[in-house]
Amino acid sequence: MKIHPMAVVSPQAKIGQNVEIGPFAVIESDVVIGDNCYIDAHVKIDHYTTIGSGTRVYYGALIGMPPQDHRCDPNIVSYTEIGNNCVIREYVTIHRSPFAAQKTVVGDHALLMAFVHIAHDVQIGSHVTIANMTAVSGHVVIGDYAVLSGYILIHQFCRIGSLAMLGARAIIVQDVPPYCLVSESGHIAGPNTIGLRRAGLEPERRAAIRNAVKNYFFYGYNSLTAIAEIAKNGMTPEVERFVEFVKSTKRGIVSGAPDMIYRKEAAPGEDR
Repeated sequence: MKIHPMAVVSPQAKIGQNVEIGPFAVIESDVVIGDNCYIDAHVKIDHYTTIGSGTRVYYGALIGMPPQDHRCDPNIVSYTEIGNNCVIREYVTIHRSPFAAQKTVVGDHALLMAFVHIAHDVQIGSHVTIANMTAVSGHVVIGDYAVLSGYILIHQFCRIGSLAMLGARAIIVQDVPPYCLVSESGHIAGPNTIGLRRAGLEPERRAAIRNAVKNYFFYGYNSLTAIAEIAKNGMTPEVERFVEFVKSTKRGIVSGAPDMIYRKEAAPGEDR
C-alpha cells in the first residue's frame, strides 16, 4: 500500500492490497476498500462504505456521506456500495440512506464525471456513464449501460431503463423506458440506435425495439393499445423488458416528442 503520511485512515477501516491513498484523504471506520484502488487527495470516504477492487476516486469526492434529508438520524447505520473498476471523478458526492440497513448502490464499471451528485437510496447498474454536473435524486433506479449526459436533473423515484441515453440539460420527472433516446427537451426522441448497435444487438432485434418505441410513443395510441400493437409483431426478450417496464411504472412514462413524425416503414438502408 502507498498511504500518504498526511492521509487520515481509521484503524477500523479494511484496506486491500496495492491501494494508493493521497494526502489529506479521510477514510473513516467501517469502510472497506478493495484491492488496487486509487484514492486521491482530499477524498472523504465515510462510515459504512464498501468500494470494490480497481476503483479510482479523484480529488475532493465525498462517498457515503449522510443524506441531505430531514429524516436523517446521524446514528442510523445505512450503507453505500461502490462496485469494481469504477471511476469517480472530482467532487462527486454519493450519499448513504437515511433508513436503517438500506443501501445506495453503484454497480461495476461506472463512470461518474466531475460534480455528479448521487442522492440517498439510488440504485445504479453496471457500465453506467453519468456526465458532469448531473444530479440524481433519492430512490432513482438506473439500469445497466445507461448513458446520462451533463447537467441533467432527475426527480426522486424515477427509473431510467437499461441502454437508455439522456440528452444534456434534460429534466426528468417520469420514467424513461429501456433502449430509449431522450432529447434535451426531456421527451422521447426514438430508440437509442447507436447504443443498441454498440451493445451488439442483431438488426432484427434492433428492428423489434424500434417498432416498440414507435408504437408506444409516436402513433397516437394510448398505453394499452400501444402494448397490444407491440405484441402483434412478436416479443423478443428486449421488447418484453420494454413492455414490462412501461406496465410497472408508478410515476408515469416520459412522453414522446410532440413534433416527431415516424414513417410506418423505414427508408431503404435506414436502421430500423
